Amino acid sequence: MKLKNYLEEKIFFILFQLTFIFLISLFLLVFKVEIPFILLFACLLILYTFIYLIVDFHKIKTSYNKIIKLTSDLDEKYYISEVLPKPQSLTSKAYYYALKEATKAMNDKISNLEKEKLDFEEYIESFVHDIKTPISALYLSVDNNPELIEELDKINSKVEQALFYARSDSTEKDYFIKSITLEDLIHPVIMDYKNYLLSNKIKIITKDLIYKVYTDEKWLHFIISQIIQNSIKYLDKKDKQIEITGKENKNNIILSIKDNGVGISESDLYRVFEKGFTGGNRKKESSTGMGLYLAKKLSDKLGLTFEISSKENEYTKITITFPKTNMHKMEDI
Repeated sequence: MKLKNYLEEKIFFILFQLTFIFLISLFLLVFKVEIPFILLFACLLILYTFIYLIVDFHKIKTSYNKIIKLTSDLDEKYYISEVLPKPQSLTSKAYYYALKEATKAMNDKISNLEKEKLDFEEYIESFVHDIKTPISALYLSVDNNPELIEELDKINSKVEQALFYARSDSTEKDYFIKSITLEDLIHPVIMDYKNYLLSNKIKIITKDLIYKVYTDEKWLHFIISQIIQNSIKYLDKKDKQIEITGKENKNNIILSIKDNGVGISESDLYRVFEKGFTGGNRKKESSTGMGLYLAKKLSDKLGLTFEISSKENEYTKITITFPKTNMHKMEDI
C-alpha cells in the first residue's frame, strides 16, 4: 500500500480538517485574539492532524500487508474468509460479511463439483472394468481375423484413454514409483501393437534402452502408448519407421520416440498439446486430439519434461526427460 493511495482515500478528511482549522482561526481573529497565538494554535492542529494521518497510515498498511501475506501463503485461497481477522469498522464488516457469504457459496459449489467428478471417475472405472470382459471375449472369438483384431485394439485403446482421462486430475492418488529400465517400459507397448506393426510393415528400431528410471510403470505405459499410436496414425511413407532411443546425461535420462511420418507444420507445432487439436495437415477421421494432450498432462503430473519437435513431411520426435533422483546416486555408489 502506497502513501499516495492512502492520501487520495483521506482527501475529504484532510480538506475537512484544513477547513475546520481555517474557520477556528477566523473565529479567533474576529474576537481579536493575538495573531501569534492563532498561528500557534493552527500549527498545533495541523501537527495533530499530520501525526494522526501518519499513525493511521502505518496501522492500515500493517493490516494491509498482513492480509496480502496471509492470502499469498494460503494454498487454497477460497478459504481466505476463514482466516481473515474480523474488521472493526462498519464498512469493513459489511465487506467481510459479503466475502464470507460469497466464499461459502463457492465452497459449497466446489464440494458439489468434486463429488460429481468423483462419481464420474467411479462410473468410468466401473464401465472400463465391465467392458474389458466382452472385449477379451471378442479377442478370443476373432483370433484368426487380423482386421477384426486391429479394430478391437482401437476399441481397447479408446477405452483405456477414457479411463486415464477420467483419472488425469488425480494421478497422485494412484502413484507407485519404482525402478525400471527404458526397455521394460517400451517392450510391453510394442507387444500391444505387434499385430498392427506387422500387418502394416512398420519397422521398430530400438537403441540404448538399458538406462534405469524411477517412475510409475502404469502411467508411463499409457503415455508411451499414446505416442506410439500417434506415430502409427501418421506414418505415410513406403518404408514406415519408428525409432526409439535412450540417452543418459549428468542430471537426467532422455527417452526419444521418432517417426518418419507426415510431420507437423511449424504453425501447428505449439498447439499439439491442446485438448482436441488435430492440426491442419494431420486431420484423420479417427483423430480426437486427446492422445498427446493426455500424454503431456500426465507427464507434467509425474514431474517429467515432455517435448516435441517436427519437420513437415519428414519426421516427428517426442522426448520424455526423466530427472535423476537420489536413488540413481545411491545405485552409482
